[in-house]
Amino acid sequence: MAQEFYTVPELAKELGVTPRAIRFYETKELLAPQRAGNTRVYTKKDRARLILILRGKKLGFSLAEIREFLDLYETKVDQVDQIQMLSGKVRHRINDLEEQKVELESVLVELKEIEKQCQDTLIEKSVEVK
Repeated sequence: MAQEFYTVPELAKELGVTPRAIRFYETKELLAPQRAGNTRVYTKKDRARLILILRGKKLGFSLAEIREFLDLYETKVDQVDQIQMLSGKVRHRINDLEEQKVELESVLVELKEIEKQCQDTLIEKSVEVK
C-alpha cells in the first residue's frame, strides 16, 4: 500500500533532491505541507505537486510559470483551459530551445575552427599536439 504521508527527508530521498530544495519550493509557496508539531508532513497530493515542480524545472520553466500552471490546476477549471495554457507554454519553450540550439551549433563550429587553427599552427612549429 502506498504511503499516506511523507517527511522532507523521505521525499528528498525518493525524488532525488535535497531537503533544502523542497524547503525552497515551500518558501516560494509552491508547496504548503501540513505540520505535525515541528515536522512538515507532505500528503500524496503534495508529492504529486512536487513531482510536477521538478518536471517543470527540468524542462526549463521558471518558477512563475510553474506556479501559474499549478494555480490553474487548483482552480478546477475545465481541463481544456489547462491543456491550452500548457500547450502554449511548451510551444514557447520549444521555440526558445530551438533558437539556443542554432546558436550553440554556430558557437561549436567556430570553436572547432579555432581548435583546428591552433593544432595546425602547433604542427607547423613541430610541437606535439595534445
